[in-house]
Amino acid sequence: MNYTLHQLVVFLKVAELKSITKASEILFLSQPAVSIQLKTFQDQFKLPLIEVIGKKVYVTAFGIEVVEHAKKIVEQVDEIKNKALAYDGLLFGTIKIAVVSTGKYIMPYFLSDFLNQNKGVKLEMNVTNKQSVIESLKNNEIDFALVSILPKDLNIESIDLMDNILFLVGHENLNNDRENFQEIIEKYPLIFREYGSGTRQTMEKFIKDQKVKVQNKIELTSNEAVKQAILANIGISIMPLIGLKNDLLLGNLQILACNHLPLKTTWQLIWLKDKKLTHLSKTYLNYLHENKAQIIDHHFNWFKKFV
Repeated sequence: MNYTLHQLVVFLKVAELKSITKASEILFLSQPAVSIQLKTFQDQFKLPLIEVIGKKVYVTAFGIEVVEHAKKIVEQVDEIKNKALAYDGLLFGTIKIAVVSTGKYIMPYFLSDFLNQNKGVKLEMNVTNKQSVIESLKNNEIDFALVSILPKDLNIESIDLMDNILFLVGHENLNNDRENFQEIIEKYPLIFREYGSGTRQTMEKFIKDQKVKVQNKIELTSNEAVKQAILANIGISIMPLIGLKNDLLLGNLQILACNHLPLKTTWQLIWLKDKKLTHLSKTYLNYLHENKAQIIDHHFNWFKKFV
């Protein structure tokens, strides 16, 4: 047999995610590249490792046994790399972060320089809905989570990263005379995120505080879907400024003048209070404390144009 470490890594990721598409995204490879590596690895065994039925990937009994051995091999290789880095006084290990969907616009900027300065550090970042983020944290599957609204039922610690500012946003052709919120939503459908979204929670609290009634309501499952609906002039919505930069600067969308807006929450990186943080995690938190102001000034200075 003549399989490579790369083939083992690809096989393990496909087996873990049960999807060639998802594995290709995580590994930053094309789907054909993943398929080729998987086939080359499979060709070295008489028994099948996986079965594809419909569009679903299933790991065979033999494949499960190979997974266990492959994990040990990859872990041992990583341990050799880590030992070498440790002898050089360098950081090593993996930072695991789960990020709510809108957070994908900010979290990479709070990671990029740290990762570039510490080549032995790997990143696993899952961008998903708030419920899945909190579940991952609760199950101790991750080191950190990025949220804009803190969970109420978890004992956590946190560090504030930056403001999350939300405006009422509409199509470029809408009339933008300052009106109260009730008058505006009587004219245009109001688009909501799905239940459980931090953006939706902030929006619903505002509606409740303003004591207004929403008659024409649309619900969509991501900020990108909401933005596309606004671009198509389907309705208006209260949205985080962070994901609107290009469309606002190009004039495809506009901030609608409205009393009591914008709203503001805070992007926070959180972790379980009882979690024993690794040296890597502690070093990263120190990095954030020391550098977050410069990161905000360098990458998010454009906020000043709208706030």
